[in-house]
Amino acid sequence: MLIAAVVFAGLAALVHVYIFVLESVRWEAPATRRIFGTSEQEARVTKQLAANQGVYNLMLAIVTLVGIVLTFAVPAAGTALMLAGTGSMLGAALFLAATDPAKRRAATMQGTFPLLAVLFTALALVLG
Repeated sequence: MLIAAVVFAGLAALVHVYIFVLESVRWEAPATRRIFGTSEQEARVTKQLAANQGVYNLMLAIVTLVGIVLTFAVPAAGTALMLAGTGSMLGAALFLAATDPAKRRAATMQGTFPLLAVLFTALALVLG
C-alpha cells in the first residue's frame, strides 16, 4: 500500500509542478491561455495572481516530494508531509469542483492522483 501511495503522491506532485509552469512561467502563452480559457488581455491583467497561485502549487509539490523522500528515512515525518501535500491538493480540487461546475474536469485532473495518494496512505497506516 505504501508503494502505491508514494507512486500516486509522486504523480500528484508532477501534475502540480506542471500547473506551476503553466501559471508562473507560461501564463501568457497562447497554448496556456487556451487551457485556462483566458484572453490575451485577461492573461496580462491576471499574470501576477496566476504566478502567485503557481508558486502555491509548486510548494504543495515540494512538500509532497520531501514527504516521499522522508517516508523511507523517517517514516512518521515523511508520511505526515506526504499527507499534508496531497491532502491540500485534494482539498483545493474539491473546492474548485464545488464552487465552479464548469471547472469540474480540471478539478478531476487536479485531484485524482492526490485522492488516490491519500487513500493508499491511509490504508498503509491502518494496515501497517
